[in-house]
Amino acid sequence: MSHSRLVLGAFGLAVAVDLGSLAAGFDAGHAVAKPLLMPLLALWAVLRRAPRPLVAALLFGWGGDVLLLSDAESAFLAGMGCFAAGHLCYLVLFWTHGSRYAVPRARAGLLALGYATALVTTVALLWPDLPADLRLPVAGYSLLLTAMAYRAAIRLGLFTGLGGALFLLSDTLIATGVADWPQPPVPDFWIMLTYIAAQVLLAGGTIEALNARRAPAATYGEMRAV
Repeated sequence: MSHSRLVLGAFGLAVAVDLGSLAAGFDAGHAVAKPLLMPLLALWAVLRRAPRPLVAALLFGWGGDVLLLSDAESAFLAGMGCFAAGHLCYLVLFWTHGSRYAVPRARAGLLALGYATALVTTVALLWPDLPADLRLPVAGYSLLLTAMAYRAAIRLGLFTGLGGALFLLSDTLIATGVADWPQPPVPDFWIMLTYIAAQVLLAGGTIEALNARRAPAATYGEMRAV
């Protein structure tokens, strides 16, 4: 645990440097801190016995983070591909380690309707303003992202569900920037804030949920040993 806390402290420092640099307009600080975020979070997850798909998802996020430091369209597409691969890893994670009874069926149905409505509305509104060669990739990526957010909510509980929703919000902010919509002040700060929170909630929520399931088994084992 001491090693995991040390890594978590380093991650917190990198987050503070990254967000502080974005708020202050210090691009060099962001360029240094951003590539450190997901490897540190992945290392923390490994130390906490995280499943391999979770670690893979975080490392694909690292690849996307590095590629999106460039303004080139080819780097944007490659970065989107990395994040798409990460979402596939999350879907595998939720399928293999999630519980089909994490939320009641009625609530799952309402969530499905809400996410489907958000997906169709967002893509329809963004479509005319996106560059023509990015419309289909963005639509396909949005479908995968929305599926990940929905499955996070219904398979592993509240924290992972919030993480999926924040990931959706963060990437929607990116898409509105690509579509040249009006942006909030310091948009990159809000994009990174919601993205970092999303990955932390997805990783921490998954580990917490799986540890909660292991606890009864450990208790039973201790009782048998006595």
